[in-house]
Amino acid sequence: MICITIPKLFRRFSGCAVWPFILIREEGLKRNKVFINHERIHLRQQVELLVLPFYVWYLSEYTYYRIRGYSKEKAYRSICFEREAYQFENDLYYLKKRRPWAFLKS
Repeated sequence: MICITIPKLFRRFSGCAVWPFILIREEGLKRNKVFINHERIHLRQQVELLVLPFYVWYLSEYTYYRIRGYSKEKAYRSICFEREAYQFENDLYYLKKRRPWAFLKS
């Protein structure tokens, strides 16, 4: 995991995982264990799907929910990858016990 601070890149969110990097808006987020754990869950998801299919799936699911009339926030929170990451972001040991393809069950 490599954290890179890019303050001007993000305005609406704090950061994102783009394998193998975690891109963040503020240097202080590197010390936020819950935030880093959330992004590390995304990195694991990306590796499972061999990276590129993760992004296709992610955007497809977001688009699907937006077409169904969900708000931007609700569509984002409904994506299976986000559901898993938000559900387990506070469990700092989650990645040690996580089963492959766990995002399908969240």
